[in-house]
Parts: sequence; structure tokens; C-alpha cells
Amino acid sequence: MRVRPLLLLTVTATVALVVAAGCEAKVQARVHSMPVNASPVWVSSRSQPPLADLMLEAAMPPAAPPPQEIPSAAIPELHARIQQATDDAAAGGAALSVAILDRSTHRLVANGNGQVIGTASVAKLFIADDLLLHQSENKTALSPDDRQALDIMLQSSDDGAAEKFWGQGGGAAIITAVANRYGLTSTTPPSDGRWWNTMSTVTDLIRYYDMLLDGSGGLPADQAKIIVNDLAQSTPNGLDGYPQRFGIPEGLYAEPVAVKQGWMCCIGSDWMHLSTGLVGADRRYIMVVQSLQPSDDTTARDTITRAVRTMFPEGRIDPLHSGL
Repeated sequence: MRVRPLLLLTVTATVALVVAAGCEAKVQARVHSMPVNASPVWVSSRSQPPLADLMLEAAMPPAAPPPQEIPSAAIPELHARIQQATDDAAAGGAALSVAILDRSTHRLVANGNGQVIGTASVAKLFIADDLLLHQSENKTALSPDDRQALDIMLQSSDDGAAEKFWGQGGGAAIITAVANRYGLTSTTPPSDGRWWNTMSTVTDLIRYYDMLLDGSGGLPADQAKIIVNDLAQSTPNGLDGYPQRFGIPEGLYAEPVAVKQGWMCCIGSDWMHLSTGLVGADRRYIMVVQSLQPSDDTTARDTITRAVRTMFPEGRIDPLHSGL
């Protein structure tokens, strides 16, 4: 991903978020039980309960099954690690957003930071999704060169392929179509027409992956498998040479992962890094971690990786002790 400017939009989270050098932003880790493919409800009033609670609990349908019971001691342990990761990042001037879903128990863990974020190269997921849907509907044909370009776009974050497919697919209309199919209420097209400035939230990205895997987003299973297989073959560096193993891949080193990474500078004085994807051989977990930090790129990459390692110090997600 090239170095690009972006206008950052924010929403009120558990606390008011200020991203600036020397300022500390703290949010509280929370655990929720919910079916993620329910539409979130955004509430910005400071007089309301914390946004993460409103957003997730209000989305629970009346007929939802009761949450699975887990050992109570496990929840505070994960709470503490997520809070520690958030606080450590804040000490370095970074604002951290975290969301993790266990697709087996439908437990969603988030640190309450619901800011709207620029997706950078993670928007390539939406470009690929739209393109593959059109292919499945015989609305477009992909040549062998097109298929190779799509694979490289997802595996090695090729900007040139993204530009090509973005133009051919109607630009901002791609984001609108995907957001409508998946019910991504906080995902919006870029205001300047540049795909890397597509806006979303960590919980919308969690929802996207969940519905991609179960087919409820409308993409047929064969096409969804193309995306997942490409993400599982994510290369150590992007096509532009940028290291893209930060966050999930280096933090959860003992797990098989399928990831799409995003990075961008400068948002004000900050580097943005976004690590998203599927964790575990059975793709049981979905994780999205994002950071904004006024620093150099190496420091910013290290910050998001250390955050994941703090949350899961053994390099894996243990379902018996994670609190998920």
C-alpha cells in the first residue's frame, strides 16, 4: 500500500478518543455473546451505556439461543490481557481497536473502540468479493491473467490489480453493493473515489468474514474459498516490498492464519495498520486489530504485533482458557 493521506472519521466509543502525539486513549475490554450477522445499532449519545454494549446487545434478535456457559475465571483473564494490550499501545501514543469472534460459541470480544477507520488494502476484500460474485452470475468473465491478478491482489496486496478491478467494477459502487449484501452499516465508499479510503469498523469487518464463511453474504462457497485460500497464502511482503506479517501472523505464530493486511500513512501524523483474518485450522476465530500511532512504520508494526502477543502470549488461541 502506498503512502497516502486520509481524513479520519470517528464515532463516540467507551471514552472520547483523541489521537495525537503524547495523548493517551483508553478503552475498556468487553465480552459479548451474540450472532454477529445481526445488524449493529450505532448510538453516539454520551448519556447512553457504552457503545460496544449498545451496538452488540441491541442487535440480538428475540429468538437468539442462550449463550454457552464458560468458566467465569476465563473471562477476566482475557479481559485483562486485552486491556493490557490497549494500555501498552496507548503508552506509546497508539490508539488500538480490537474485535475477536469465536464462530463456534458466537462470543465476540471487543475493547469498545468503535471508531470508523480507513481500510487501506483491506478494501481489496470487497473488490474481490464483488468481482467473484459477478463472475458466478455470468455478468463478467475472468481471463487466466485476471485470476492471477486477483490472487496477487489478495496474497501480495497488488495495488495495480486493485486499481484495474476497481475501475472495471464501477468504483465506489462496489463498496455500496458489498455493504448492502453483508449488512455492513458502518462501511461506506471513499469520499474521494479512492478505494484505499473506504471506511469501516472492526465489527463490520468481523461481520464480513463471518458471513463470507457461512455464505449469508451472497457469495457462493466456491468463490468464497478462492478468497480464503488466497489469504492463507499471504506473502511475507507486499508487492511493493512492505512487510505484511505484522499483527495476527506474527502474534499468533502457532496458529494457521488467513489474513488481509492494510497499512497507510499519513492520517494526521499517524501510521495506520490493520490486521484482519481467520485463525485456526478450522477457521474458528475471526480477528481484527487496528492501530493508529504517530511514529515511524517499524515502530507502528511492532506495536500492533506486540498487542496480539499480549492478548495471546503462547501464540495461539486456547478455547478452554481464552474466555471465548
